[in-house]
Amino acid sequence: MVEPADELTIDEVRRYSRHLIIPDVGMTGQKRLKNAKVLVIGAGGLGSPALLYLAAAGVGTLGIVDDDVVDESNLQRQVIHGQSDIDKPKAVSAAESVAEVNPYVNVIVHNERLDNDNVLEIFSGYDLILDGTDNFATRYMVNDAAVILGKPYVWGSIYRFEGQASVFWAEHGPQYRDLYPEAPPPGMVPSCAEGGVLGVLCASIGSIMVTEAIKLITGIGDPLIGRLMVYDALEMRYTTLKIRKDPNGVLPTELIDYEAFCGAISDEAAEAAADSTISVTTLDGWLKEREDGARDFVLVDVREPNEYEINKIPGSVLIPKNEIISGRAFEQLPQDKQVVLHCKSGVRSAEALAVLKGAGYSDAVHVGGGVVAWVNQVDPSQPSY
Repeated sequence: MVEPADELTIDEVRRYSRHLIIPDVGMTGQKRLKNAKVLVIGAGGLGSPALLYLAAAGVGTLGIVDDDVVDESNLQRQVIHGQSDIDKPKAVSAAESVAEVNPYVNVIVHNERLDNDNVLEIFSGYDLILDGTDNFATRYMVNDAAVILGKPYVWGSIYRFEGQASVFWAEHGPQYRDLYPEAPPPGMVPSCAEGGVLGVLCASIGSIMVTEAIKLITGIGDPLIGRLMVYDALEMRYTTLKIRKDPNGVLPTELIDYEAFCGAISDEAAEAAADSTISVTTLDGWLKEREDGARDFVLVDVREPNEYEINKIPGSVLIPKNEIISGRAFEQLPQDKQVVLHCKSGVRSAEALAVLKGAGYSDAVHVGGGVVAWVNQVDPSQPSY
């Protein structure tokens, strides 16, 4: 898929000598790597090892697209960043690390959010896309843009102790929509920010993604087109599943509203939260009024117990969302007090709020932004995660 570069310099021959002596790669394969242009979406958990190894392998041009900044909680797994990079744009921090790994790599920084307005233009400048994002809306957008432009892309996903990887190239095999025709219901699949991830898992899946990218660029081996690699770190087991094209599937020809397609929260949760959302500053005032006896309510944290141990809003009680969804929590909730719900960011509490509204808790509300907003706006002394 990539024509070889004209030549390698003497310094490049020295640097890539361990590749050059592999017959399957050799001089021609290394020249293809030099001429390749790879875009890495996300300089986070998967993007970190991917960028480092793509650079070390000698990929000539690396694009990095990320609009986030480095947070201390990233350093547990995002090994391309360091302590001194905290609060620095991730794309910039990653580019600096790539330059340290290999000064012969041309790095293009896209310090912006990938969206419908720029995705086709950005993708058009690259031979291959490597997708390390962690949300379904972006994944479907990446798939559709890649299909429209005829680009192959390497995809990976991680959660707690499990990872997945595959290669999607509609011209030669399945697309992402053949694996996941529909996005999961809102709240069904928690993100790594909500459920956590074993840091080293990023290296395991990231290395698979880079291996696939190198195979595609150099034209060697059997890429993961039409196959899904599933890795279970606890069992130390790799499983390969076949992916087939949906015979009734339709290839996308235009971009859509991906947030609406995936739905950040369900329609019921959105309706419930429409007029029943308070800010963390309002909650702070309510808590002070409760201390003074001027207001009475119960503040319910719907996160998981391990999250509650990291940080909490003072005066809250823990009742995980699933306890509310199943109805088991109703015996713990008072009938004569207002119920105020919160979670990490406001998604899970909105889903729980819809259940409470349906059960007759008409004055229940939830806290927009959750603990994240509380730490950022009210109590920065608490750790974030």
